[in-house]
Amino acid sequence: MAGCFQPLYGDRSVSGGPNLRAALSGVQVTEIRAAANTPEARMAVPIQNDLRFNFTGGGESGPPTHRLLLQISGSRAVVSATNVTGLPFIENFTLNATYSLVEIATNKPVVTGRASTTVSYDPAGTQRYARITGMQDAERRAAKVIADNVTTRLSSYFVSGS
Repeated sequence: MAGCFQPLYGDRSVSGGPNLRAALSGVQVTEIRAAANTPEARMAVPIQNDLRFNFTGGGESGPPTHRLLLQISGSRAVVSATNVTGLPFIENFTLNATYSLVEIATNKPVVTGRASTTVSYDPAGTQRYARITGMQDAERRAAKVIADNVTTRLSSYFVSGS
């Protein structure tokens, strides 16, 4: 039974090809385009950095073999508000991402997909600074989830070929 199992993040591949870390290190993460002063602009750089770290483990990038294109959009929604003041005390932030992995040699997309996450946060009522801090923390958490979801999907592609 041991021969039937291949650890996703193992040091060697069963087929003798490059291991997952080597394959992922060849993925170039392109700049995520977002309008200035928007939540998407604040999250673009952390998503790119998280993806690059996930692909290389903090080491050097390998020779480029693929290019990752991402588009993101976010939205907020009030989940619950107080009866007395009408101020929200629970809000959700939803982040959606559309991605495409393009093989550089052929310039053809080999993987396309969508990732989405919703995170809750406490807007802290009338405390303006606490509200902004809570909102930005929710954005950072959502960005990390999106980066991890995309990494997992691309890892699956490099291991299975589909």
